[in-house]
Amino acid sequence: MLTKLYIKNFTIIDTLDIDFSSGFSVITGETGAGKSIIIGAIGLLLGQRADSKVIKDGTEKCIIEAHFDLSKYSMKSYFDDNNIDYEDSDCIIRRELSTNGKSRSFINDTPAPLSVLKSIGEKLIDVHSQHQNLLLQHDDFQLEVVDIIAGDSKDLDEYSDIYTKYKDAKKEVQRIKESIQNKKENKDFLRFQFEELNKANLVEGEQEQLEQTSSTMNHAEEIKNSLFNTDTSLSDEGNGIIQKLRYSAAQLHNIEDVYPEVKELAQRIDDSYIELKDIADEISTRCVNIDFDPKELDEITSKLDTIYSLQQKHHCTTVKELIDLRESINQQLQDIENGDDILLDIQNKANMLEQKCIEKAKYLSAERRKSSKIIEKDVLKRLQTLGLPKVRFEIEFQHCDLCNNGNDKVSFMFSANPGTQLQQVSQVASGGEIARLMLSLKAMISGAVKLPTIIFDEIDTGVSGSIAEKMARIMQEMANNDRQVISITHLPQIAAMGTTHYKVYKEQTSTGTKSNMKKLSADERIKEIAQMLSGSTLTKAALQNAKELLNQI
Repeated sequence: MLTKLYIKNFTIIDTLDIDFSSGFSVITGETGAGKSIIIGAIGLLLGQRADSKVIKDGTEKCIIEAHFDLSKYSMKSYFDDNNIDYEDSDCIIRRELSTNGKSRSFINDTPAPLSVLKSIGEKLIDVHSQHQNLLLQHDDFQLEVVDIIAGDSKDLDEYSDIYTKYKDAKKEVQRIKESIQNKKENKDFLRFQFEELNKANLVEGEQEQLEQTSSTMNHAEEIKNSLFNTDTSLSDEGNGIIQKLRYSAAQLHNIEDVYPEVKELAQRIDDSYIELKDIADEISTRCVNIDFDPKELDEITSKLDTIYSLQQKHHCTTVKELIDLRESINQQLQDIENGDDILLDIQNKANMLEQKCIEKAKYLSAERRKSSKIIEKDVLKRLQTLGLPKVRFEIEFQHCDLCNNGNDKVSFMFSANPGTQLQQVSQVASGGEIARLMLSLKAMISGAVKLPTIIFDEIDTGVSGSIAEKMARIMQEMANNDRQVISITHLPQIAAMGTTHYKVYKEQTSTGTKSNMKKLSADERIKEIAQMLSGSTLTKAALQNAKELLNQI
């Protein structure tokens, strides 16, 4: 439950630091005193979008902090799932807004993303304001109420998981259909491209080899002349380098016995002779092998022209890229041939998932119809207590196409008077009747969902007198079930039923108008309720009436 609320520099609130009690509490105050401001501050703690305009003029930052006692609620898993330290006796949620537009959120002094703040905040407080009555106009909300009472969240999650897979499979079926159609339209063109590439008999690395061979053949005469001249200078019988080296080595060997210092030099010349002789032999062989074959050159030139043409046509730079393209086109052609089989497989998968969805949706529908009878009985009982003795309320089911929550469309059908036809609640219920219906639903839901704190923001709009008192008793009943209920009200009948009474008020100071809030004493409470009864002028009758209302608790 909410144990403490601290607000600083928020709109016209300078500093608010107030403790809250368990059970049923009420908050009153004149119109414009700042009750909605406090709700707005709590909304920011629940992850609502922030605007730096809410920061009090003349200040740099506003702070909103709430303390909760969660010792009676099993909520540790929510904190563990988000790696947040858990303090059951004093859980602290804080949000800070700066004039530079920055917003920071903390849970138990640990920085937390706004999404986490919102997720955990929704588990701590439920704020029901007047505009939430409009939810009754939405089918999704009505179905959500049925699901809460049915307690089918696990089955609904399982269905949602299957349905997501089913939708993905349907999208894949459509994608494959479109892909097959597009490829079939391009089949002849793809076949032509493949045959053109395949006919080229491409081999990875051959381009470089062909280019080198072509260059060699185009310069064959020049190469042969250079090789012949080199061979002559090395191996000429009379004047070749090799013969001269051999002669020089022999001269040194002749004197190495008498002049040992030349022995090493003679050996080095021998080594050079052997190396040059080997080089000369290889050059001689290459000279013989160099030949110009015009037919072979034409074939090489033709193959290179084919490669260059394909590279330009397909925007490739290497033969490997052309080979990869050929294989890719071949795979596309195979996919076209096998496309119908692939489509059949994924279609069968989609059909299987659809059948699972239908079966799960059928089970959900059966559980919902069971719970709808419980809801009808509970709501009718509460509405009759709230001054609608002839009311009729039924939950109508319609079958619809599979969607993310099954195949049920739910409508709350309502009639407040005998003889009138049941119609959708949003079309026939008055503001006061909708307020009573929403309170009945909230009371029922609160028993199924263990929310620590529920705040009703003027849910009593459109009702008065004894009906207001009965609404207050329902809120009391909710608060007696380990739940904190806070009602912001303008009705004295509801204000008198609260265990604790708070007042929001404005005061004029030297720095401007400020909004504040305080817990009322017994005497202050009598005066506050009396003013709600009679206005600003307190009368003895109003005071006596206030005392009588308080004695009804």
